[in-house]
Amino acid sequence: MIFEVPDIRFFKQQALQWANGFEVCCYLDSNHYKNTYTQFDALLAVGVKDEIRACACNAFEALQAFRQKHAGWMTGFLGYDLKNELEQTQSNNIDQLNFPDLYFFVPQFLIIIKGNEVEIMADDAEAVLDAINHQQTVDKQPVNELNLQARFSKSEYIKTFNQIKQHITRGDIYVTNFCQEFFAEDAVIDPLSIFTELNRISPTPYASYFKFHEQYILCASPERFLAKRGDKLISQPIKGTARRGATAAEDEAIKQHLRANAKEQQENVMIVDLVRNDLTKSAKRGTVKTEELFGIYTFEQVHQMISTVTCEIDECMPIVKAIANTFPMGSMTGAPKFSAMQLIERYERTRRGVYSGAIGYFNPDNEFDFNVVIRTILYNANNRYLSFQVGSAITFDAVAEQEYAECLLKAQAILQVLGLKE
Repeated sequence: MIFEVPDIRFFKQQALQWANGFEVCCYLDSNHYKNTYTQFDALLAVGVKDEIRACACNAFEALQAFRQKHAGWMTGFLGYDLKNELEQTQSNNIDQLNFPDLYFFVPQFLIIIKGNEVEIMADDAEAVLDAINHQQTVDKQPVNELNLQARFSKSEYIKTFNQIKQHITRGDIYVTNFCQEFFAEDAVIDPLSIFTELNRISPTPYASYFKFHEQYILCASPERFLAKRGDKLISQPIKGTARRGATAAEDEAIKQHLRANAKEQQENVMIVDLVRNDLTKSAKRGTVKTEELFGIYTFEQVHQMISTVTCEIDECMPIVKAIANTFPMGSMTGAPKFSAMQLIERYERTRRGVYSGAIGYFNPDNEFDFNVVIRTILYNANNRYLSFQVGSAITFDAVAEQEYAECLLKAQAILQVLGLKE
């Protein structure tokens, strides 16, 4: 069933309100950002026909079997700690969110939005539309006061930063992405209201709302991890961040400074090289290339340096294997990847879980698209635990105070939506 909607923003609100009444739903929103590889403006998968939940032991193999069983639409997420299946690594830090390492589901209902055109895929699409049209959208809900805590004080962050820098000086790694958690216990929130506000003040091309029973992912990600379009794989790592300016002139000057910043370029090219190496594992020989290097893209709170790396996939390569070959994404680990992941486990204080993992979909054409789970609030309503993490790249030229400030800049929209910063 395909039809046009005059007020697509209002329809999205109603549809998401309806979907939130189910135990499981996944909403992906491009927020009208356009690039060569965008397939739709928004996708909403609702209800469960079939599902797979797996831990980091044979998760990718199980997902490949599940995909062979279900060749149509499916959505889900990959947790960062699936790294333990791919490498000889461990995850022993605390985890109070308790998401599965991997979860995918075949939806009962699927809604795809392109412009003002809506397609509903369901046994009774008219009943679905009627249910959506009868939804009463809820106004923004006030956020109960949260006692936000940090896993690292600023002085502890700087001390740890300097310890990591020693590893770089010794040549153990070239770059790593060091992350810190902010959390609130006994937190009571309305996840849908929080996501709606986050998506309003920080619209991004890979935004996502994922409800998995009593666990929620409220994501405002600007980064694509990996997509497949036809026989082409596309990765668009982000490395390089700058604040927005107060005036148009200042904003443009900041963009130009980011574009020419040698330290930011160094971070970016290190990760581009890592991504090129990862893609080689799945590519036809000689097809890996960098389509764009050091592109500057502007979002509501920040400017980002984004590069695009592509290849032609080997026709014998199973698509889930192609995802595993590049996971976890280099922008969230560092280089060399294995050594960086070992140091991440050693120096970070929280298990990453879904954070710095990926959310996305497979479609009936055997294509897929996954984001990087960053700029994201994670919430477990069962134990009332709320968490978000932020990180930045540490290289030889990095300065602790500047990297700490970058972390807070990346948290700006989340702090605002939680009522912790104007």
